[in-house]
Amino acid sequence: MKSFSIKNFDVSNDSRFIFIGGPCAIESLDHCLFMAKEIKKICEKLKIGYIFKSSFDKANRSSFSGKRGIGIDEGLEILAEVKKQIDVPVLTDVHLPDQCKTVAEVVDVLQIPAFLCRQTDLLAAAAKTGKPINVKKGQFISPNDMKNVVRKLEHFGATKIMLCERGACFGYNNLVVDMRSLPIMAKTEYPVIFDATHSVQLPSANGECSGGERELAPFLARAAIAVGVAGIFMEVHDNPEIAPCDGPNMIYLKDLEQILTELSEFDKVAKTHKRKL
Repeated sequence: MKSFSIKNFDVSNDSRFIFIGGPCAIESLDHCLFMAKEIKKICEKLKIGYIFKSSFDKANRSSFSGKRGIGIDEGLEILAEVKKQIDVPVLTDVHLPDQCKTVAEVVDVLQIPAFLCRQTDLLAAAAKTGKPINVKKGQFISPNDMKNVVRKLEHFGATKIMLCERGACFGYNNLVVDMRSLPIMAKTEYPVIFDATHSVQLPSANGECSGGERELAPFLARAAIAVGVAGIFMEVHDNPEIAPCDGPNMIYLKDLEQILTELSEFDKVAKTHKRKL
């Protein structure tokens, strides 16, 4: 299995799971600092490697009226402060090839959104930064197709790749997670991440915005950890009801420690009795 380090922890399907989390969209410097500090405190207590995640732009909103975000300039300034003041690695999305170099100067991990996972120019630009890349598996492609994404990234020089499951389209306005996708993507030998909160999203279910079933996210996370993954991704908010986006599927900050405590126990069992493909 391939592995690499981010800050002071290993990222590998064979290692203790890492946690990627934070509010869906950057709201303010104070809010990001608060969320990063609180989540870091929980992860340090549980000895879980932590990467802060938040987005400066949400380019694939359901409606034109959806809130896009604060923009790349202010967003990167905030992420740089989070990295400096809280001393955690940070991850954010890139949507255009010409964003990659600029974003890579600030963040530790570039994330390719699911709808863009096959965009060759975007993958090439991300790979050329030399940064770790977390690629969300498109809701419209099979896990076997992700080997083609890996080959593209490798062709352009990427060596630190994570493949992220976030559910597949299941009719209209619904997603389903096929747990077979986790070991299938692991055949690439790259770390596999499970996005528990986007997997319970109900795309465009509320008309001009998406719905979600956050109460189901911890159950899917348990199942993914039991299969054996390198990390869990969850969007987390202290008050999801007032979040500008993805509120219905974000985890409450107050519930996070209990969820991660349970996942830690499952992870110990899964990694002790790991099945080899």
